[in-house]
Amino acid sequence: MPRPFRVIDTGIRHCRDQMAFDQALIEGHKAGTTPDTIRFLTFPPSVLVGRHQAISQELNLPACRAAGVGIGRRVTGGGALYLDEGQFGWEIVADRRGLGLTALGEVAQAFCEAAAAGLSRLGIAARYRPRNDIEVDGRKISGTGGFFDGDTIFYQGTVLVDMDGARMASLLNIPAAKLAKHGQTSGAQRVVTLKELFHGTPPPAAEVKEALLAAFAERLGIDPTWGTITEAEESAARRIHAEDIGQDDFVYGIDNPAGAAQVRSASRTGPGGTIHAHLRLEGPAQDRVREVVFTGDFFVTPPRIIADLEASLRGVALAEVEAAVADFFARARAGLLTAAPQDFAACLLEAAAQDLRVEPDPA
Repeated sequence: MPRPFRVIDTGIRHCRDQMAFDQALIEGHKAGTTPDTIRFLTFPPSVLVGRHQAISQELNLPACRAAGVGIGRRVTGGGALYLDEGQFGWEIVADRRGLGLTALGEVAQAFCEAAAAGLSRLGIAARYRPRNDIEVDGRKISGTGGFFDGDTIFYQGTVLVDMDGARMASLLNIPAAKLAKHGQTSGAQRVVTLKELFHGTPPPAAEVKEALLAAFAERLGIDPTWGTITEAEESAARRIHAEDIGQDDFVYGIDNPAGAAQVRSASRTGPGGTIHAHLRLEGPAQDRVREVVFTGDFFVTPPRIIADLEASLRGVALAEVEAAVADFFARARAGLLTAAPQDFAACLLEAAAQDLRVEPDPA
């Protein structure tokens, strides 16, 4: 018998309100007060960075502020996004045991293939591109990402109905290497919209959402039924916004670690994304980790694992970093979608090999 799923739509809300509602759904699901749910959501003009990204490296912040767009940080990993009323988001919060999905890669494949099947119902050839994109003829129409928190899956994606490519390019700092990997030279080339695919007249958003729901039902073996948002969820979202996700400390908390004194930095880009390591060393021979900060567009579950990894490496000798990172991930039982444990170790060691290019910290 298909597993019941509630379907809700929170409409257009400020990006930080939408992110706070994400966390409210996760907390409610873990507590047993929020059922398995599919949510649709829409944004006023907004830019969002991924959970682990250094915000000033990913966004043209002066341009964002001049444009008056909302600036927020997601609870999921991945890269920076520009969103407005021309796109909408879809997300799933569910019990992974009920869906029979045990690894983050399995979740990404199952949900992305289902979403691609839904978009294909509209008459386009949407395909899942590992590890977390949905494309049409090599151009992205939906980016996705998510994580586990205990037995709760949280996974989300976007659908590009329309897009102001020039505005996106002016607000996001998109690395040329990332575009070159896909054979493109601009962010606008990398994406495609339903408006373009349907020659200026895309299907109504309601039709697209129903196509997604039908495919989710068929591919995931669920029974999605429209329901209502509870006051407890709205109250939790308001609290989370006020205490955490809606505040500047959360949004700007990871900013520019490479600019601090005595910091060595390196980047490592693989098939699934980029890791940046920002490192301070200690000891007479400068051969031990004083502190390290990892940023980037990688996906890891649960997201707090990265802070735990950084803390576990304090005081570790460089000669022991590879073993320490491997041991940490083995003990933490973390899930990685777009990076491997050895990538974090290798990036840290590459940073350690760099020369200092800033003045020493007078303290």
